[in-house]
Amino acid sequence: METPTWPRVPSPEAAVARMLLLIWVLLQVARTSGTTEVVVAYNLTWKSTNFKTILEWEPKPINHVYTVQISPRLGNWKSKCFYTTDTECDLTDEIGNDVNQTYQARVLSYPADATDYSGEPPFTNSPEFTPYLETKLGRPTIQSFKQVGTKLNVTIRDTRTLIRRNGTFLSLRDVFGKNLIYTLYYWKASSTGKKTAKTNTNEFLIDVDEGESYCFSVQAAIPSRKANQKSPESPIECTSHEKGTFTGVLLIIVIVVLVVLILIIILSVTLYKCRKVRAQQSGKESSPLNAA
Repeated sequence: METPTWPRVPSPEAAVARMLLLIWVLLQVARTSGTTEVVVAYNLTWKSTNFKTILEWEPKPINHVYTVQISPRLGNWKSKCFYTTDTECDLTDEIGNDVNQTYQARVLSYPADATDYSGEPPFTNSPEFTPYLETKLGRPTIQSFKQVGTKLNVTIRDTRTLIRRNGTFLSLRDVFGKNLIYTLYYWKASSTGKKTAKTNTNEFLIDVDEGESYCFSVQAAIPSRKANQKSPESPIECTSHEKGTFTGVLLIIVIVVLVVLILIIILSVTLYKCRKVRAQQSGKESSPLNAA
């Protein structure tokens, strides 16, 4: 006769082990599920003008946040803009340490409530960026201008950057030196034909026609670059001789009026004297007749 087989009852230790294993699997699934819901940044773009440098990216976060890291080539990563919901990060201070260095940034994505996140977050790398070669030149500003006779003097304001050395903000001229060229476009106000002049300083002194009004604008450039060589042109400024012309005309009118007045006075005096002389002569001629 066969002995009946009874179901095996697991020991308490085995049951606890299985329960712990199940919990661990569920935690891994939850973690994996949460990670896949985090959107990875894309379209990372450097925006830089006169070394003011911002990294931009997409998309706008919904259930996640971003942290940005930046590193010079072969350097260590430094974190900026921690757990932000913005889609841009100002990295001017970091690239300002050495504008000739080549930098790379990356944007890390985290779950919105994971400020103590210990896993490896997904991230996207930016293109490399060399500030000295790639920052755009801003529109220059004409500080002053003066036309005297046949000379036109134009001075360009030395644009300040956010790059510091020894506590002082450097100008574009401080950073680029003689590599920074300014081009002056100038023309007679009554004409459209443009002439150009170039300088590696911040001042122009050019020959012009005396008595003519001139208009002009300025453009900055770094000819040694392969890209982003030129800035936008400055607003147009013009000299004017209208005030001088008006003053000259007014002076001529005053002189003419004075001359006319003097002539009138002289003529009046002359006529008066002539009448007086005639009156006297008439009196003398009538005297003998009265005596007779």
